Amino acid sequence: MKELASSDFSGIKAGLKQTIPIALSVVIYGISFGILAHQAGLSLSESLLMSSLVFAGTSQFIVLEMWISPLPITAIIFTTLAINLRHILMGAAISPWFVKIPTWKAYGCLFFLNDETWALTIGESVKGRKSESIAGFFLGSGLTVFIAWVSATVIGQNLGSAIADPTSWGLDFAFTAVFIALLFFLWKGKSNILPWTVAAIAAIVSERWMSGQWYILIGGLTGSLVGAIQNVD
Repeated sequence: MKELASSDFSGIKAGLKQTIPIALSVVIYGISFGILAHQAGLSLSESLLMSSLVFAGTSQFIVLEMWISPLPITAIIFTTLAINLRHILMGAAISPWFVKIPTWKAYGCLFFLNDETWALTIGESVKGRKSESIAGFFLGSGLTVFIAWVSATVIGQNLGSAIADPTSWGLDFAFTAVFIALLFFLWKGKSNILPWTVAAIAAIVSERWMSGQWYILIGGLTGSLVGAIQNVD
């Protein structure tokens, strides 16, 4: 039991430490969200609740575009569902390490599932950590991103009346920069080229010809299928 706790703690500590550079970028586009939320008419408490309970950057940005009166609740629910269906793929990818720990720990950690933490955890898994340590890393990383996102939302809300257009400050590029950086953590060699290329093409084509955010799921599923076929061969 003592060894298990030590393994958990070392993973949490590593996750906290290694996620700080990414978290700084999360703060930047989190501020952008806070500004836009203020301008969309959300109060500080409403923005804070959304970032704390939803904790899904892409979904939250898109919901702001739909934030009109009366609220299109059904459309918001289905749009959010479509965007976050990728979490099924992400959850499946990390499941081998979470099935080996107590259920309450696994589900407690999975609240913090996000793109940044997922990518960093996948990258960490190749280093030979034990399942408990990887789960701890995931939790430490997720907490870091969560704190950065929620804190930045508050900052952005307070800046909302002072900054009319976040893009004029380059805050919108932070979102893109984070995902470019995450590719380096996921890169495993030339075998990634084909599935990544196919996923990108599928996402671009579907985004062009389909309404909504389905291109996110289609790109992920297509790339995953190509990768699975590639591994079988």
